[in-house]
Parts: sequence; C-alpha cells; structure tokens
Amino acid sequence: MCASHVKSDPAPLGLLGRLAIALFLSYMAVALPLAAIPVSILHWPGYGNGLAGLAVGVAFFSTILSRNHAGAFADIRGGRPCMRSGLAIYVVASLICVLAGMDSLPHAARYTILIMGRLLLGIGESLTIVGMLGWGIGLMGQQRAGRVLAWTGAAMYGAFAVGAPVGLAIYEHWGLGVLMLVSALLPLVGLTLVHGVPPSQPHAGGRPPFWRILGTIRWQGIAVALQGVGFAALGAFLPLRFLHAHWPYAGLGLTCFGLAFVTGRFMCGHLPDRIGGLKVALFSLLIEAAGQYLLWCAPTPLLALAGAVLTGAGCSMVYPSLGVEVVRLVAPHMRGTALGGFAAFQDLAYGATGPLAGLLADHFGYGIVFLIGGLCATGAAVIILALLTVHHGKEPA
Repeated sequence: MCASHVKSDPAPLGLLGRLAIALFLSYMAVALPLAAIPVSILHWPGYGNGLAGLAVGVAFFSTILSRNHAGAFADIRGGRPCMRSGLAIYVVASLICVLAGMDSLPHAARYTILIMGRLLLGIGESLTIVGMLGWGIGLMGQQRAGRVLAWTGAAMYGAFAVGAPVGLAIYEHWGLGVLMLVSALLPLVGLTLVHGVPPSQPHAGGRPPFWRILGTIRWQGIAVALQGVGFAALGAFLPLRFLHAHWPYAGLGLTCFGLAFVTGRFMCGHLPDRIGGLKVALFSLLIEAAGQYLLWCAPTPLLALAGAVLTGAGCSMVYPSLGVEVVRLVAPHMRGTALGGFAAFQDLAYGATGPLAGLLADHFGYGIVFLIGGLCATGAAVIILALLTVHHGKEPA
C-alpha cells in the first residue's frame, strides 16, 4: 500500500506544511492564468496557437536562465530569502499582466505587456521553487529530501488543479485584467504565512562551475525534461482540445490531472527515500506514457479525462524521484544549485513545448501534441531503465 509513513519530528514537519500551504496559495499566480491566456489570445484577430503557446511557454525560458542564480542564492544566502524574493516578484509580474487585460490597448501592445510580465513571472518561479526546496531540505534534513520534493510539487500542482478551472471562470466573467489582479493578491498571503518560519543554515564549501554540475546530473535532467513534454502539452492544449471538439467542462481535464498528481505526491512521497528514486521514476513514466497515448486517440471526453488522470498520476513522482538521485550526487553546499540545474531541464521542456506543439496543432490538430508527449515519456523510461541497469551492475554480488 502506498500510504505515507512519517517518522519525522512534528516541529519541522509542521514548518514544512506551512511552507507548502504558502506555496500552494502563491503558485496560483502561475496556475490561474495558465489555461485562460491561450483562450484569451485566440480571440484576438491574427493570433493563432503558436503565439498562444509562446505566451504560456515564455515564462519557462526566463526560469531556465535564472535557475543558476536562484540556486546560488539559495546555497549562499539560504532558502528563506530566496523564496521570499520569488513571492515578491510574483506580485509585481502579475500586476504588469493586469495591463494586458485593458481592451483600450492595441492587441500588439497587450501581447508585448503580457510577454514581459510572463518573463518576470518565470524569474519569480525560479526563486520561489528553488528557495522552497533549499529551505525545506534544510529544515527536514537530506534524508527526507524526497518528502520535501514531493510536498513542494503537491503544493504547486494542487494550485494547478484548483487554479485552472477557477482561472477560466474568472476570465469568462470578469476578463483577463481581474484574473491577473487576483493572481497578484495571493502571493501576498503566501509572504505572510512564511514570515514566522525560521531560516535554515546554508552550508559552506567550494563551488564548481555550473556546467560541471549539469554534467553530473545530465541523465536525470534529460529524463525529467522528456517527462515535462507531456505535462506542458496537457497544460497548454487540453482545454483547447475540449473546446475544439465541442466537449463540455474544458477546465475539468486540468483538474483531473492535478488531483491525480497531488494524490500521488501525498500518498507516495516517501517511496523515493525508501526504495530508490530510479525504480519509482520508471514506473511513473510508463503510467504517464499510457495517459498521453490515451489523450492522443481518445474519441470521447470521458476517455480524455481518464488520460488526464493517468498523466497526472504518472507525472506525480518523476520529479521528486529523480530529484532524490540528484541530491545524492552532490555535496550539501551545492544542493540548491544542483536542484536549480535539474529543474532547468524541465523548464526547457516546458518552454519549448508550448510554441512547437502549437505550430504542430495548427497543422495536424491537437491530438498530435499528446502523441509526442507519449513518445517523450517512453524515451525517458528507456533512459531510466539504462540507469537502473548500470546501477545494478555496480552493486556488489
């Protein structure tokens, strides 16, 4: 049975819970507009799926470019100031995007403003997530890194599950400007919640070049990047596929994904620490691939929702499972930088999938993006199987 077994001091576990709740509320700044942005842009004359996908994915490019800085920030100054800085940037970025909801502005100006806000949001996301991981692992200890990674992701994608339909509802009733204003207010609540959580002490030590760290974790990074293609495709294009097929409840697919994702994180968050990250990652990737293939060929909304559930259950444990392996490969004083680099691989997949899948969808329909997601998840499973084979070969007889 995949129930969580906790042998933790209740004090740091409670602090981790506060951080997770704050992240859940704050990550709504990312989740609320995620499904509404492409729907909004596609109503503008001359703006197609490619530009809609770019508006969603561009935040991930700035996240990639800021991962090294965020990791160094967390390693040198600590996770607490890193996360708090990221939450403050969430507020500013969302306020910039409020201007994109002004109907009096030309569409080109609104799109430019939206891109600028999304770029800044990506920097905030980098600092927030890396800061949360460094802060949480510092409070809980490296032996519970898998739990910290799992709870961090559960908070993020719990917000994703709730934020997608709520964001679409706000957009449909009050427009993009009000949606972005709500997105700016919630990180302020998160800042208040983390105010009383004590800092974790940073570790001293030398700092090898960032590219050397990336080389150390490259296979885990490539695998998590391939896994991220399916998530990015689902996040950007599943609501559009429902709308294009004239299926009801366009936001429900994202909710199904998010609920399956969060359930997996809370129920199985202890497994990477207990049985090893590679084994959990392999099983998870196979489930994700099955979900993506089902989304590709689903003829009914019910089967599409089942594909979203499988994708969410599969995606759930890939990042924390491989993240545990990354933490074990580096010294404690490089933990934030290594996790930042590891996340950058996933960010690259998120950023590239949106515009590229949008162009393919323009020519071949929305199903093609889920076929690609399934193939990428299958490729990641092959990589993990190879790593397991090498790891098993190194074990003593």
